[in-house]
Amino acid sequence: MEDEAFTDINGKAISLDCQSHSSFCREFTVSSSKVSIGKVMVYTCSVWLLSYAVFFFTENTAVLSSAIVITLVGMMLHIHFVKVDHESLLVIGSLGIQVSSNYASGRETTTFIEMSKIKDIVINEAIYMHQIIYYLCVLLKDPSEPNAVSSVVPLFQSSKPRLNCLVKVYKSCQEILSKC
Repeated sequence: MEDEAFTDINGKAISLDCQSHSSFCREFTVSSSKVSIGKVMVYTCSVWLLSYAVFFFTENTAVLSSAIVITLVGMMLHIHFVKVDHESLLVIGSLGIQVSSNYASGRETTTFIEMSKIKDIVINEAIYMHQIIYYLCVLLKDPSEPNAVSSVVPLFQSSKPRLNCLVKVYKSCQEILSKC
């Protein structure tokens, strides 16, 4: 399938790439925007100017050194632990679902959920700040009671796509799950 333009809950552009590997296997990748050099420069300059102002009045060089170290470490931590480049959902009808997140630093996290543990995939709603948002999630079966849900696993947590993107993924997932 081809790429389409979607937005996240904040109105930023994201893209959804849907690949059909077979009739029982589809992969969905939601990609968000890259790290903005302009924002990085604004934050860095703001911190450094503030630290220079403090240095000007205190004449303590440790202020400048600590500002440089704090901004560099902060940027590295943000890129390694917070900024997600893209998230993938691989649905294999008879096996299960694999959820992957690729961070800006190159780090990747992957989780696999067996099909026997999956009760359903649903679009859920939540209150976020002053608005209602929708998110895609996997409902896991409770081993002790087959009709109960033991936990909810949210999908695409970092990219936070809007409802039109979620509906497209949801319909495709339901199509695969109905074949099993």
